[in-house]
Amino acid sequence: MYRDEVLDERISRYFELAAKAVISVVVVAIFVTILAGTAYTVYDFRLIFSEPFHEVFRTILIDILTVLAIMEILRTALAYYSYGRVKVTYIIDAVLVTTLTEILAFWYRDIQWQKLFMALALVLSLAFVRIIAIRFSPMKDKESL
Repeated sequence: MYRDEVLDERISRYFELAAKAVISVVVVAIFVTILAGTAYTVYDFRLIFSEPFHEVFRTILIDILTVLAIMEILRTALAYYSYGRVKVTYIIDAVLVTTLTEILAFWYRDIQWQKLFMALALVLSLAFVRIIAIRFSPMKDKESL
């Protein structure tokens, strides 16, 4: 019995080390992606002199919101690296930023009102879930002790 527990502990430790190694590589890749996205956004400022303002504004706004969504993914990966678990609020934040990016892109497209209301319903339900996740967080229970 004792030998099985030691073996399980070793396997668990190796798994944690392997997971942290993979997450480290993913964090570096995400960070490089953020830098590239930021550089691409700055590069898009050149369009101010050659394109209509609305097109430039749409392009830069979507670029910025995409970088913010990737930053939320980085935050999720770092939370897993630090705590060994993924915080639900970080995932919801990433989905919210991505969905809001799509909603802002709707301004510049002809979109059916049903799709717009579905996207708004998604944002509202995610906001509700985020509030519930914060209100009933396991960390909140630990802090009250």
